Amino acid sequence: MSEFEEFTKTKTESNIGNRILAGFIDYLIIFGFFFVYVYSFGEPSADGYTVNGLPALVPVLFWGIMTIGIEQIFGATIGNILVDLKPISINGIDEKLSFGQSLIRHLLDPIDMFPFGLIGILIIKNSDKNQRVGDIAAKTIVVKTSKKK
Repeated sequence: MSEFEEFTKTKTESNIGNRILAGFIDYLIIFGFFFVYVYSFGEPSADGYTVNGLPALVPVLFWGIMTIGIEQIFGATIGNILVDLKPISINGIDEKLSFGQSLIRHLLDPIDMFPFGLIGILIIKNSDKNQRVGDIAAKTIVVKTSKKK
């Protein structure tokens, strides 16, 4: 059996608790920035504060930097780094994710996190390699980076 065949047959650990914590950390930072930004730079309206026009892109850019950008630079998001997890390409050849893989993984975050992460948890628990929807679409898996217990 080749190294590639052995890698693709390996079942990863679900790491559900760590994955939930990592997602919580990442999106706590993102939503925290969003609320501070809108409150600081938004205009009061009947529904609270709003940001219109070009300044409305700032939170979207921040999301992209915090998820895709950090994952491209450091190999994992801040949340994943803090809980010793790392997404890698499922092909087993190149561990670093491509920009496209990171983009696909995170564009599907809303599906995985709806409602309260239930879809992502159910998919991880029931997929062969413990992948969420974003991982399946991007052909990635999430692995531990260390042997800490």
